[in-house]
Amino acid sequence: MMIGTPWLADVGFHAGELAVQRRAGVTQDAARLSGMLGPVALTAGMAGFLRDRTFLVISGRDPSGRLWTSPLVGRPGFLEVLSDTSVAVHAALPAGDPLRGLKASQKIGMVTVEFATRRRVRINGILTVSDGDLLVVEVEQAYGNCPQYIQPRVLVPREIDGAGGDYVRQGSTLSTDDRELIRAADTFFLGTANPERGSDASHRGGPSGFVRIDERGLWWPDFTGNNLFNSFGNIAVNPEASLLFIEFATGRSLQLSGTVQIEWGEPGRPGDDGRTGRIAHFALQRLVAGRILPAREITHTPSPRNPALTDRQGRFR
Repeated sequence: MMIGTPWLADVGFHAGELAVQRRAGVTQDAARLSGMLGPVALTAGMAGFLRDRTFLVISGRDPSGRLWTSPLVGRPGFLEVLSDTSVAVHAALPAGDPLRGLKASQKIGMVTVEFATRRRVRINGILTVSDGDLLVVEVEQAYGNCPQYIQPRVLVPREIDGAGGDYVRQGSTLSTDDRELIRAADTFFLGTANPERGSDASHRGGPSGFVRIDERGLWWPDFTGNNLFNSFGNIAVNPEASLLFIEFATGRSLQLSGTVQIEWGEPGRPGDDGRTGRIAHFALQRLVAGRILPAREITHTPSPRNPALTDRQGRFR
């Protein structure tokens, strides 16, 4: 498929996003930002931001159709704007990653983050080329998100064994190490999918420990954001979800695939650290654990916007 082929782009809010906005009581606030989801035209400023990035997260489907979220790292320039509607990613998913060999002609979601200055951009579109260390995306949506809950950190490249897959474990049950990684995390990435619009990737951050594990599985409170509800809007019509946790100090990663349900309740109840009334519950189906991220963290500072945590009894900790 030729680069730059025109597509009928997905623009505006879909039914799931509108439904969640109504229930959250933010319809008017969201409408003021609806232009962010209009027809895309990548500006020179956007191109410059992407060109300088070294970290990217992709959500898409493996050959069986299962949704996964995966990290990619490269030198500045590995994200290249080819035109005002197309972006190239010059990097290969490592051996052992569930999205290695990502199939073209599917709609994928991407988010790139500049941790040091707490900036991020989300890109959704159609994967038109997938050939080894080259991915080309015909962009349908591209917009910045606020810096809330991004933990400032600096990552540097790290060499990993070329075999990669030797260090990967697949399964459906969390190990003790997996649980420790999740409970220590102050950041994860969430992949969701809409039946018509395809996959989406988003960043989630908070104080270390904001993702809990109990007998029902994983859960985390939703925090206030831009009121677009892209991820929750997808979940409202399709429960499929994928989570990516990274231990940035070592490059260890944990990729989870399963389903999510949104629990609405009284704002500020135990565990609702963001006091939004929304808690997300994730049910695990499959996992991939390994040490596949070719980068490591050298500095880290908690976000100044992180809310305080409460335990199940409502006591602050």
